[in-house]
Amino acid sequence: MKKMIIMLAITISTVNAFAGEENVNQQVLNAFKTEFTTAKDVNWTVAQNYYMATFFYNDKYVYAYYNEGGDLLGVSRHIRLENLPISLQATLKNKYYKNYWISDLIEVSKNNTIQYYITLENADKQLVLQSSGSNQWRVYQTISKI
Repeated sequence: MKKMIIMLAITISTVNAFAGEENVNQQVLNAFKTEFTTAKDVNWTVAQNYYMATFFYNDKYVYAYYNEGGDLLGVSRHIRLENLPISLQATLKNKYYKNYWISDLIEVSKNNTIQYYITLENADKQLVLQSSGSNQWRVYQTISKI
């Protein structure tokens, strides 16, 4: 399930068509309205095994994922490099990643744990790195551009 949330967060642009509240399970709507009482501009995506709410919350666009029973699976948001913990910023500047540029950075939280996913690119490939500890990255996915 955790892997599904992460891939959903990384591939937000390829998610199914948006739906109005009328297509969202009432348990999911109730859970969302309880958790995010001040959310604005809420749009829903209804998929086969989950619901995704995209909304404006605390001056940021946020994505919340729910199962059909109304359980919150996780929350993600795009962040800027300066919002990444300093220890993770420092490891990006090492010799392995210095020839890449950052195209995306996502913070994923679930059950009081936070992980970060960063997409790095160069002319030949795209790397998605996952934070795995306070100052470590691991390669989560590699995509060749050639």
